[in-house]
Amino acid sequence: MSTIDPASQTQLDSILKKLGVNQEEAAQKKNADSLGQSDFLKLMTTQLQNQDPFAPMDNTAMVEQMAQFSQVTGITEMSQTLKGIADQLSEFRIATASNMLGNSVMVPGNYARPDDRGEIHGMLELPRSSTSTSLVFTDDNGQIMHSIDLGAQPAGLVGFSWEDMPEEMANSGQAVRIEAYADFGSGKEALTPSVFAEVLAASKGDSLTGVMLDVRDYGEIRAADVTKFRSAIK
Repeated sequence: MSTIDPASQTQLDSILKKLGVNQEEAAQKKNADSLGQSDFLKLMTTQLQNQDPFAPMDNTAMVEQMAQFSQVTGITEMSQTLKGIADQLSEFRIATASNMLGNSVMVPGNYARPDDRGEIHGMLELPRSSTSTSLVFTDDNGQIMHSIDLGAQPAGLVGFSWEDMPEEMANSGQAVRIEAYADFGSGKEALTPSVFAEVLAASKGDSLTGVMLDVRDYGEIRAADVTKFRSAIK
């Protein structure tokens, strides 16, 4: 079995020094399943010592080997750096999402609860202009508690609110069902309103979903899908 003589070792040390490789740090690495720059250069030096003297390795081939190894090493280091950045961004996202706890986000749905003012606010998105637009608020038993007539509305977003809610109902904090209708010229059509709902918790999620918000009455939704945010009244 071939060994590296002192002269070759000295030459290797000189090469490593020029390349900026710290042999002491390389020796301290515990991952025995991968080769570092020092290991590669030792293998290459051994290869040169044992090459056929009548068919020596071409200088260009040796340089190409070193260039390829440096490229792979650079890609590996870049990958590790990007992973570190991704981990930091993930922590930043969850920290940002945690600031939404106790506040409200707008989500599409038919259930809403009174806010800190004892009011319900929401929005309708009309695909085209309507000749009449209305909303009906009912309790769990389907009994009508309130209704709003918005009349004719142009296409686009239309806001609505129930501000004069009875005090007892406002203090109960119970969910109210909202039915929305619009007539676009061929009779009433049901619409799904968007309402403000309280954020109860936030989770990190995964690489596909991103940060997830646990929203009251609606469960988990992607933070990326939230289009409107409202702070709680202090």
